[in-house]
Amino acid sequence: MDDPTVSVVVVSRDRGPSLELTLVGLARQLHDNYEIVVVADAAGLDAVRRQKLGREIKTVPFADPNISLARNLGTAVAAGEVVAFIDDDAVPEPTWLRHLTAPFSEPDVAAAGGFVIGRNGISFQWKAHSVDHTGQARPLDVDPARATALTPPPGRAVKTEGTNMAFRRSVLAQLGGFDPAYRFYLDDTDLNMRLARARHVTAVVPMAQVHHSFAPSSRRHASRAPRDLFEIGASLSVFLRRHCPEDAREKAVTDFVAGRDRALISHMVAGRLEPRDLRRLRARLAAGIEAGRSRTLYPLPGLPHSSEPFLPFRTRATGQSITLAGRPLSRRRLRAQAAARAAGGATVSLFILSPTALFHRVRMTRDGVWEQTGGIWGRARRDEPLVRATSFRRRLAQEIARIAALRQHKTPSN
Repeated sequence: MDDPTVSVVVVSRDRGPSLELTLVGLARQLHDNYEIVVVADAAGLDAVRRQKLGREIKTVPFADPNISLARNLGTAVAAGEVVAFIDDDAVPEPTWLRHLTAPFSEPDVAAAGGFVIGRNGISFQWKAHSVDHTGQARPLDVDPARATALTPPPGRAVKTEGTNMAFRRSVLAQLGGFDPAYRFYLDDTDLNMRLARARHVTAVVPMAQVHHSFAPSSRRHASRAPRDLFEIGASLSVFLRRHCPEDAREKAVTDFVAGRDRALISHMVAGRLEPRDLRRLRARLAAGIEAGRSRTLYPLPGLPHSSEPFLPFRTRATGQSITLAGRPLSRRRLRAQAAARAAGGATVSLFILSPTALFHRVRMTRDGVWEQTGGIWGRARRDEPLVRATSFRRRLAQEIARIAALRQHKTPSN
């Protein structure tokens, strides 16, 4: 069966450089039928121009700090059968769209969510979770390699992460898209709850993976310590009004505040916040919770059909997949070689391994190269032994095997 047409919507605000890297990854998807929609402020639209993609993708100017409105504006011009969402501080693996959209070949699947990799490029930040009427998520046990289609029990939903999710456009439109009462927090969770209430099926797709860096913003520092909690508090109150029985709301608020307080103290202990920051952030959270209790809640009318025709993006990926590897002394030559091959459309994984026990890290460069660095004897997955006895060749084979399915590399024999 042919790949479904898919519109990838990226919302960007105050993150031009980060958006550029997202676009580098999106331009190299191993998928034949996709378009890219960028909803962005001036900095984001400048990033599109710097990548010389202005005529190849759809752009929607929008600078308001409301991701729900922005996503609805993106959906309004999205003409694909499926609408996928990724954040402007995330980079997709080349097979991301192929895996994420595959479950939609089943007509009863209305949504899909993939796994999210954290800043070291290896450890998972988010896997599979369900969520309840208080917004609290709980891990789900799913097959780690194959998609699992789920219909949650009453009162719960399958949670999709905003930086790695997709919806059948007809269902998304019927449900009214995203609720603008959520400025950025719990917007996707609210949609998950509405999907579950309508008994729609959501697929969890472990092989649909994106790397999420948590770029700094007006809401959080690069360290992930919060700058402000007002909208988080307001969105919590809105969510509870939408989904939680009235007699359970105060306990839900108390539990939430206690959890946030523990997180704030952890940030302070780690040196990311000062005591005066805690006082201010606690006050802002309380003010937001109170404001959300009276925030106007509007009906969500259905979204219209796309206002623009489908604009197919010509992927830069040719389908060729190569690996390059060497020691740090050869990094300049290897990086130049890798960049040249990536410019030609190859999916390139570059391994620069030193004779040390350094932990491994993975990043995608602005040349479109997946670069992994670390020690021959060091950890890649953080649950591995701290040090292992192995050779360069065996370690390289192990790391290629770990990412082979994501980048279509051939698994080497030991």
